[in-house]
Amino acid sequence: MAKERIGIYPGTFDPVTNGHMDIIVRATSMVDRLVVAVAVNAGKGPLFGLDERVELLRGEIGDLAPGVANRIEIRPFRTLLMKFVETVGASMIIRGLRAVSDFEYEFQMAGMNHRLNPSVETVFLMASESNQFIASRFVKEIGRLGGDITHFVSPRVAERVRVQFDQSERLVNSDTDPTRPTIPVPDIKQPL
Repeated sequence: MAKERIGIYPGTFDPVTNGHMDIIVRATSMVDRLVVAVAVNAGKGPLFGLDERVELLRGEIGDLAPGVANRIEIRPFRTLLMKFVETVGASMIIRGLRAVSDFEYEFQMAGMNHRLNPSVETVFLMASESNQFIASRFVKEIGRLGGDITHFVSPRVAERVRVQFDQSERLVNSDTDPTRPTIPVPDIKQPL
């Protein structure tokens, strides 16, 4: 019996976009099992926490055809990608490319990963034409400014982004809300 081909599609998925979902579905045709690996990546200042991003992805995967969805696993990871790859027994890392500008970074990362474990291949999938311009950072910026993001993410994700920004806005505005009770600051005289 042939060994199961396991692929990993790592990313921050903050939030998961139609472009991510396109790569996920297409990647399942290349592997027996696909692990969508959700990275902590606090350096990017994520809009959603790790558990929320995992939950959003699980919801999106749940909407796929059963023959596809049952071969996909969503897992968070907090370690070096290659250690995670080895932990799940994957032989392939799948990365999506939108434009030539993505290639340089991805090429360098693939070279580093190959040095760490030459038995793991990196496979690049070009984004579908309709998804080449979608980037999570643009989706967040459009959403933050109240724009329509429904062309870039599912209705479920669009609603979660809207709610997240509404909550953030309420927190910011609560500091300047004139109806909010204020605590008087004592008048302290400084010595001369």
